[in-house]
Amino acid sequence: MTRGERRRRAAPEGVRTAERAARSGRAQQGGGIQGTARGAVLAVVVLSLVLGLSGPWLLAWHRARRAVTLHSAPPALPPNSSSPAVAPDLFWGTYRPHVYFGMKTRSPQPLLTGLMWAQQGAIPGAPKLRHTCEQGDGVGPYGWEFHDGLSFGRQHIQDGALKLTTEFVKRPGGQHGGDWSWRVTVEPQSSATSALPLVSLFFYVVTDGKEALVPEVGAKGQLKFISGHTSELGDFRLTLLPPTNPVDTAPKYGSYNVFWSSNPGLPLLTEMVKSRLNSWFQHQPPGASPERYLGLPRSLKWEDRGPNGQGQGQGQFLIQQVTLKVPFSVELVFESGSARMGRSQALEQLAGSLLTQALESHAEAFRERFEKTFQLKKKGLSPEEQALGRIALSGLLGGIGYFYGQGLVLPDMGVEESEQKADPSLFPPVPLFTAVPSRSFFPRGFLWDEGFHQLVVQRWDPRLTREALGHWLGLLNADGWIGREQVLGDEARARVPPEFLVQRAAHANPPTLLLPVAHMLEAGDPADLAFLRRAFPRLLAWFSWLHQSQAGPVPLSYRWRGRDPALPHLLNPKTLSSGLDDYPRASHPSAAERHLDLRCWVALGARVLVRLAEQLGEAEAAADLSPLATSLEAEASLDKLHWAPELGVFADFGNHTKAVQLKPRPPQGLVRVVGRTPPRMQYVDALGYVSLFPFLLRLLSPSSSHLGPLLDVLADSRHLWSPFGLRSLAASSSFYGQRNTEHDPPYWRGAVWVNLNYLALGALHHYGHLEGPHQARAAKLYSELRANVVGNVWRQYQATGFLWEQYSDRDGRGMGCRPFQGWTSLVLLAMADDY
Repeated sequence: MTRGERRRRAAPEGVRTAERAARSGRAQQGGGIQGTARGAVLAVVVLSLVLGLSGPWLLAWHRARRAVTLHSAPPALPPNSSSPAVAPDLFWGTYRPHVYFGMKTRSPQPLLTGLMWAQQGAIPGAPKLRHTCEQGDGVGPYGWEFHDGLSFGRQHIQDGALKLTTEFVKRPGGQHGGDWSWRVTVEPQSSATSALPLVSLFFYVVTDGKEALVPEVGAKGQLKFISGHTSELGDFRLTLLPPTNPVDTAPKYGSYNVFWSSNPGLPLLTEMVKSRLNSWFQHQPPGASPERYLGLPRSLKWEDRGPNGQGQGQGQFLIQQVTLKVPFSVELVFESGSARMGRSQALEQLAGSLLTQALESHAEAFRERFEKTFQLKKKGLSPEEQALGRIALSGLLGGIGYFYGQGLVLPDMGVEESEQKADPSLFPPVPLFTAVPSRSFFPRGFLWDEGFHQLVVQRWDPRLTREALGHWLGLLNADGWIGREQVLGDEARARVPPEFLVQRAAHANPPTLLLPVAHMLEAGDPADLAFLRRAFPRLLAWFSWLHQSQAGPVPLSYRWRGRDPALPHLLNPKTLSSGLDDYPRASHPSAAERHLDLRCWVALGARVLVRLAEQLGEAEAAADLSPLATSLEAEASLDKLHWAPELGVFADFGNHTKAVQLKPRPPQGLVRVVGRTPPRMQYVDALGYVSLFPFLLRLLSPSSSHLGPLLDVLADSRHLWSPFGLRSLAASSSFYGQRNTEHDPPYWRGAVWVNLNYLALGALHHYGHLEGPHQARAAKLYSELRANVVGNVWRQYQATGFLWEQYSDRDGRGMGCRPFQGWTSLVLLAMADDY
């Protein structure tokens, strides 16, 4: 569901209709969708001529078409940039962040592999089948100890009495992405465990089209190997090797089961396997007593589960179950036919001791590269803190996914949302290579999160950042808009309630992708500059759309479109487009509002685009943007629109009253009640992150008269300061800790968020190194805030094994979803003093 939104509502019929169209026509390309679009254009033109339809109707139709038309600027990435021919080392990856362990190709119709597991007989009834990362399934902690974002990873998963370690390593070669190998090790959590459990691992492969899979079965349900062929992978072979003891690599006895059918649809894989675990078998190693377990059918009999008997056309699903006593290790080897053919001499299969050597070699290389990049050891951080830094980075890299599909878009019809009558339409099929905020709760792309993600990734591997930014800019529509939440493909769509699938083309999101762009400009890497040259037209179009579409009621003011209306059950209507969701804004939404944070984001965007244009020699663009950038950075203009003398800080402006509260009114429950003080146009008294934005984005001069007052409220424990980081909303605010509805707890109303604390640390570091009246104080506050934020994230990780979405300002405990190794991974840059 949407960030901060915890409720489900019935979806409008238009949404359900468009969603059905997305499902039935998924991944259509070429003639299908384009032909339909051409037919629709011709039909509308003819109809308008026959009926003499008015200009406003044609304008509305034109707006609707542009909303779902891709931008005409050249792409920021080279053609076929995700193909094995262009980027073979990135073709395979752990690009399915929502599953505990799996790999896929960067392709619209990928080959997918994955792992499920179940502990047999531990609990009466059917065993719990683990597959997708879920917030409340009892698994955890889990996460990547190492992941280099490219060719190697090691993950640990705790599941009750079990400890699983999943590892992979890739070996380059050939024209199709090379080879790779997995090792899955299952051990008891405690060495004191007396009765060793019986565990089933399920290794599967899924095709999404007409690709061929040919299994070769051995005795008693054991697959010898799976041969296959796809147009992108050529010939390949998958081999599940016999299990071994992880201590001495001695062979271990396993029982095997297999199942083969048409692909039921990726969101249904877990349920299909559960439904086929309906027969009892016996596991009996030589000399041991038999134990019963639930297994898949043993015979390799094709079962067509697809609609209308079209299983082959919809892809195949082949799964091997191996059941045995812990401890054990099992290896799965993928071998590319072109890699074998292209080598002058045959290489040993990447398995056994050779796999062990490769894994250890990659782990050591990761440690060395990590220290060279972030220098935590050199800075005096403890080994435990260094490990936290490696885990923060690895979790972020291990959460990178590749998605492909069509989103649903509600066009911007140029009227307030309450007056809009249009239905959503399908966006063209697009790919997206992106990190995700949370594997368990938000395993998809979020626009404003991604800018923070790439601040970390860019330090580690600039090429990955170029790939991610290029894909996000590829989502630009004809107007220059990018949807703030990307729900692409069946697997992503299945985890989002229908009412939250639609992205509104009038709604913006903070342009945080410009943060890594600014860092690229500072670093000056020639490869980055070459990328930015290609990306510049799209970055400019995106910024221009933001500046124009979100313009406010007076010059140089801006307003987030898409605030919730003042409904009876809402304490304060949300502003989801701002990224700050329930952060208090004017109590009565209106078109006359002026939003401080948005103005600061636009000012930052103008500054970055001017610098970029100048560095690229785009003189005309620089000349066009410079007056806007200068005006937005002028403190006199900022003061006039947003400095609230009566509050002593910067603030939003709008139709507002503090006399609003939720009161019980049976049988409706809690309802919004406005007191005797009616709303009026005034500055909004909501001291918190928004109040700090001119400071956070470094828009104030070191000698600004407002810098001191902002440092005062930042450092005051009655307001924003806490032992665990800066609060999102002041403890002195009437909205502090208040729920927004009876069923909607506070989100950005006091909790500590690492992304905004990172911006605060960067600003303190900035002003602490610039000569001015507040230099010494900024430097002192920087050291104290850094210790508070890093220390609390580390303590909570030690206590729970997770990085969290947010942290309590009262006791520091992790809150929200977990693991949250999106922008919370910025703790690594804070440890490295890197801003």
